This record gives sequence, C-alpha cells and structure tokens, in this order.
Amino acid sequence: QVQLVESGGGLVQAGGSLRLSCAASGRTFSSYDMGWFRQAPGKEREFVAAVSWSGGRTTYADSVKGRFIISRDNAKSTVYLQMSSLKPEDTAVYYCGARVPTMTYRYWGQGTQVTVSS
Repeated sequence: QVQLVESGGGLVQAGGSLRLSCAASGRTFSSYDMGWFRQAPGKEREFVAAVSWSGGRTTYADSVKGRFIISRDNAKSTVYLQMSSLKPEDTAVYYCGARVPTMTYRYWGQGTQVTVSS
C-alpha cells in the first residue's frame, strides 16, 4: 500500500504558474505508475497527466499538452506537476494517484485546490 499527500495548490491569476507535489510513503514508490487527475465542481474526475514507474514515459490530456509537465523523483518518492499558462478552466481539485503498471489507479491522495482567476 502507498499513502499520497498532495501540496502546492492555491490561487493564481490566469497566465500564471504553479507546481504541485505529491509525496508518497509506504511501499516502494518506484514500482508505481503515477498520475494527476482533477475534478471541477459538478464534473467528473478527469485525467490530466501520467508518468511511468521509471519516468521514461509520460502522457497528457489534450487540454494540458504544452502547458503542464509531469515528472518524478524516485529518490524523494515524489511526483510533480508543473503547470504554466494557467486558465480559469484549470480550476479544480487536483489529485495524484498511484497504480501498479497496467492496472487501474488504486491509491489516491486527499487533493489540493487550484483556483485560477480571470
């Protein structure tokens, strides 16, 4: 099992940047693929970005390509989401998740709020 704690959310103006962090504890962090998801009020949780266990492969939702970068530091058991050129529609609670490769996401953090003002 792995425990996840997100941080780094906040209020930012449109066009600004934020970096989210997700610190993991528990079983071997480097065994897990990691992902970022978000949920806006009244909407379902949606995929944002993911990074493979080794860091060698990343995927992004079309809505964030070219603006967000996901990375991980296995020595620190932490995954990051660098968000740039933020838009009001990026406003949501952001969650990190962990999964055994090829399986569904099973472990989730408590979320961190990101609010982008226009």
